[in-house]
Amino acid sequence: MDKNLDIDNIDLKIISLLNEDAKTPYTEIAKKVFVSSGTVHVRMKKLEDMGVVKSATLNIDFSKLGYDIAAFLGIYLQRSSLYDNVIESLQEIPEVVRAYYTTGNYSIFAKIICQDTDHLRNVLDSIQQVEGIDRTETLIVLEESINRPIQFFDKKE
Repeated sequence: MDKNLDIDNIDLKIISLLNEDAKTPYTEIAKKVFVSSGTVHVRMKKLEDMGVVKSATLNIDFSKLGYDIAAFLGIYLQRSSLYDNVIESLQEIPEVVRAYYTTGNYSIFAKIICQDTDHLRNVLDSIQQVEGIDRTETLIVLEESINRPIQFFDKKE
């Protein structure tokens, strides 16, 4: 943790509780952390201003919305200097939901969500036409076995 950030155990407990369920009311969090709901609100504002908390998100089961295919895509760039341009182009493809600049075999590792294999093929065609991409490798997700936030404290605390 960056030592310049003024974060204490109360902040970490608030983050942990919201990380489990971002819809938890501040009043409920306050009771669990033994502070006022106003304190939780002030602490969250501080964490947002510091850039620690970027947003609150939903954990969606995309398959229930008709998006049955998740895949990871290893992207090889023609040159690493093209990274920024390629990322800018990938941001225009809505099915690309995450992208990481990585070490190892791939320059970029991306996650894509598609409705079916035809949709996946079309998205892959779009991605492979992005200027600066040399080639890609696709790994289709068969099952997501673990999807959890990091725990800052033991559950007993």
